[in-house]
Amino acid sequence: MDEPLVSGIARWQQALATSTPNFSAHYELAQLAEQRDDLALAAANYRAAYRLLPERKSVLLELARVEKARGNSEGMVAALLAATRGAEPRAAELAREKMPARYPYVYEFRQALELDPKNNTLHRELAFLLLSMSESNQVPKQQAEAEFQEVVAGAPADYLAVAQLGLLYLADKREDLAMPLLKEVLAKGDAATANRVRSALKMPLVLEEHRQNEAPLDPRILGERSYNAGFLKDALRYFTQAHEANPVDSDVLLKLGWTNNLLHDDEAAVRWFGQARRSADPLVSAEAAKAWKNLRSETQRVRTTVWMYPVFSSRWNDLFGYGQAKSEIRLGNLPFKPYVSARFVGDVRRRTPGRLHQSLSESAVIFGVGVVTKQYRGAMAWFETGTAVSYLRREHWRDTRGGVSWSRNRGASLGSPENGYFFEATADSVFVSRLRNDLITYSQNKAGYRTKLAGIPTQIFWSASMTFDARRQQWANFAEIGPGFRLHPPGLPPSVTLTVSAVRGIYTINDGNPRRPNFNDVRAGVWYAFTK
Repeated sequence: MDEPLVSGIARWQQALATSTPNFSAHYELAQLAEQRDDLALAAANYRAAYRLLPERKSVLLELARVEKARGNSEGMVAALLAATRGAEPRAAELAREKMPARYPYVYEFRQALELDPKNNTLHRELAFLLLSMSESNQVPKQQAEAEFQEVVAGAPADYLAVAQLGLLYLADKREDLAMPLLKEVLAKGDAATANRVRSALKMPLVLEEHRQNEAPLDPRILGERSYNAGFLKDALRYFTQAHEANPVDSDVLLKLGWTNNLLHDDEAAVRWFGQARRSADPLVSAEAAKAWKNLRSETQRVRTTVWMYPVFSSRWNDLFGYGQAKSEIRLGNLPFKPYVSARFVGDVRRRTPGRLHQSLSESAVIFGVGVVTKQYRGAMAWFETGTAVSYLRREHWRDTRGGVSWSRNRGASLGSPENGYFFEATADSVFVSRLRNDLITYSQNKAGYRTKLAGIPTQIFWSASMTFDARRQQWANFAEIGPGFRLHPPGLPPSVTLTVSAVRGIYTINDGNPRRPNFNDVRAGVWYAFTK
């Protein structure tokens, strides 16, 4: 099952719902959603993360990857185009490699600017593109002029755009508008741009001065320049030097945290954020505290996850309860984690009526130790062994179980910001010693549409599932189909979901079946999970 991803997504959604949005929370939520193939949620949170920290052009590459996976080619090109005109050289180079082998269209520039409205380089290039098109009568000249007006209004110090706007006014004989702009370029612009204006005004040109600019020696300044340019290893080296020179500079501590976070060394990032959150500067301490809180759960050596799933079945007229509390131990970067676990499996009725009594659940708490692998493309494996203790009778037994799980989700999840179609598929093979050392395999699939009913996010779906086992036991071989819906009850945490479904089932093996081969069932269950 993809429970670790589901609980992680719910945790970050709850963090965003209860605190001020921050880059780290949106970014981590986007990555988890992408791993779970909830591409709409991933794209929305990559966009939100980038809006909060537009200097991180590398986020645009991840957004482009998600937009491509969800079939949104226009969104992909917009993200790549914004990245190519950014201040992060490595991100720009990678984006150029993925761009279409042609020059971007005007509407693609527009979409890129919607994504990155403060990208002055991108906006200026669009203005010059429109100017070039106006010269061949493809667009009106006024359209290019209006674009330069927007560029200058947003970036008054962009003297190349200021000069071009002044020259457009001058060509239209609007000297009252042109001269103030051109004089400003002559006074403040670089030598090449100023000479272009002098040439248009038929003034003598001035030789450009070549000055040797001395590089700043302050490691903090060098670190910030490397950080903004995307050279993170250099930034880490310079910020470390700055910290050694001034250990109480909380802004450097914060930058060390973000740099290590981007270099995927979250243990070091948590340590730096932990120091920075004690800063006397309220802005630094607030940002560091949020980052520390969000990262700490991911870097804890021991992490505890609890999930509960009570479900009512009309077929058995019974309320079943399933749950687990599991504490995982992280051992460095190993691809697996050992854990200790307590599972609960029980029900209210306990046994079926009639001549052939049948236990409806194990009515036990199962204590075990095990190991679980990390998720890889929706797949994971696990194994545990322990002891089951019946809470009804004074008995216990050895319990060994394990298996492999795979899940795939496409489209709009329940927590997605957009409505749309979705598809979910899970497949599990589980060995259970209690069931005569049987291997049970089951597949569950849902397809439907995510919408809002009375303002409540709701998924309406059609489900189809199949279960079979290696020992061909009659009760473990059946198929089910039917409709259902799933929603978030208002006012409850994001990880709480209510699912109601109605199914028509058929046993595929009927030898020794004490009941009819077909059955109907209406089920209603509540899922809740949290992580500490």
